[in-house]
Amino acid sequence: MADTPILIMKGIRKTFDKSVALDDVNFELNAKEIHGLLGGNGAGKTTLMNILFGLYKMDSGEILLNNQKISISSPRDALDLHIGMVHQHFLQITSFTVLENIVLGTNIQKKYSMDLTTEIATIQDLQKRFNLDVDLNAFIEELPMGTRQKVEILKALYRGVQVLILDEPTTNLTPQEVDDLFKSLRVMVEEGLSIVFITHKLREVLSVCDRISVLRNGKNVVTLKRSEASEEAFVRGMVGDEMDIQNSVIFSHAKSMGGIEQIQAEVTLAAQNITIAGSGNVPILNDISFEVRKGEILGIAGVAGNGQRDLAEAILGIASLTSGKVVLTQQDITTHPTNYRLEKGIAYIPEDRLHDGFLPKASVAHNLILGFHRKEPYASKGFIDWKKVYEVSEDLITTYNIKTSGPGDVGGNLSGGNIQRVMIARAFSKPASFMVAHNPTRGLDIPSMDFVYNRILEGKARGMATLLLSEDLDELILLCDRIAVMYRGELVGILDRSRFEKYEIGRMMSGYKAEA
Repeated sequence: MADTPILIMKGIRKTFDKSVALDDVNFELNAKEIHGLLGGNGAGKTTLMNILFGLYKMDSGEILLNNQKISISSPRDALDLHIGMVHQHFLQITSFTVLENIVLGTNIQKKYSMDLTTEIATIQDLQKRFNLDVDLNAFIEELPMGTRQKVEILKALYRGVQVLILDEPTTNLTPQEVDDLFKSLRVMVEEGLSIVFITHKLREVLSVCDRISVLRNGKNVVTLKRSEASEEAFVRGMVGDEMDIQNSVIFSHAKSMGGIEQIQAEVTLAAQNITIAGSGNVPILNDISFEVRKGEILGIAGVAGNGQRDLAEAILGIASLTSGKVVLTQQDITTHPTNYRLEKGIAYIPEDRLHDGFLPKASVAHNLILGFHRKEPYASKGFIDWKKVYEVSEDLITTYNIKTSGPGDVGGNLSGGNIQRVMIARAFSKPASFMVAHNPTRGLDIPSMDFVYNRILEGKARGMATLLLSEDLDELILLCDRIAVMYRGELVGILDRSRFEKYEIGRMMSGYKAEA
């Protein structure tokens, strides 16, 4: 790595209405380095890079590339300057082949014939150099997420980028795929590329990045070389003095939280041979069985899109079963509606906070009691006691640090992270024997994540059984007594805590059956 800046962003400011997203931010990218851009949700990381890629226009500031001031008004401008970006949500046409997606939008459209021999040779050379093996004739819709990411990187490399921006690139990857990605990035840097690595994962930046910059609330905090860096330094940068790191659940490094060996209790929930038919001969869920005992946290691991959401909805009664049973505290609830299951002691933190269980036009108070608004203490003789509702809501707003003007604030005015806090507050505000938590910390900052983890562990201590569905493998390893792995709608195995090993779980996430 040469300590020579090829890219300088100076005094960058960006506002959205009255909200300041970036406040006089500076950023430098050296030649042949991987520079980590670290921060919680809403810190300004992606906004800063979206400006560099031409998706947003800065209010003030300047950008220099190779010591020349540049103007970027669109992604086309960025690509012409050899700046590319791989977004967290891939920009792909799923019905097209890999080859078609890579060449789409390039000068290939100006050719008089569709002979792509030269283009194929160029792409194959890139694949060989950077260890990005993908079948060029495969259709995107048939590929797993890790392979689809390789396609996005190949698209950028094919366009000749020298600065590559990766936005949360490990979100949908197995541990093995993360390792392969990091090896590819190192080769790219050796061949002259410079890379910006946007993430909120501390251990990843410490593993792969040469330097790391921290943003908080749209402002620069610190930039350190990897050799100078530590988890504690970056946590302090990301959250200030808002949390006690020494006693944090997050930074306990998966120390023992208990285990199934200590849980000799009755079964709270049993899923028995759950099947949901799909199109053709491929079921959405296929013969899934497991038990969750009192005081146990059972994790569900898997790359997104392998049936986790369908499983959660099957347990809640949102999705109808083709066959199988759901049994709660020895009662068959298979045919009972969702509201009955909630009344019988199931709590739910849904994955999609914007569409499931949240009313953007209703008040914060209304959303906090949603599903319980006809029950005591919120209602009596058919009438809602709004005084009591507001009293409870104010307590929940304070306890869960929901940033809002008050209980009467419109729900749609809240940020995504604060909507998530509303969902969590509602789930934990009523006594429950069983919790379904689906990506409960997505969109939360580190102190809020720690708060949620403590709540889950407090529920465990009280005897609450929890089904934790998460795409964050570190989260599952940290909290769970057992981990079950899903692949294409099936459970490929269940591991006790004593057998937790991220690469073994990663293999299972790719479809390999666990050894007995």
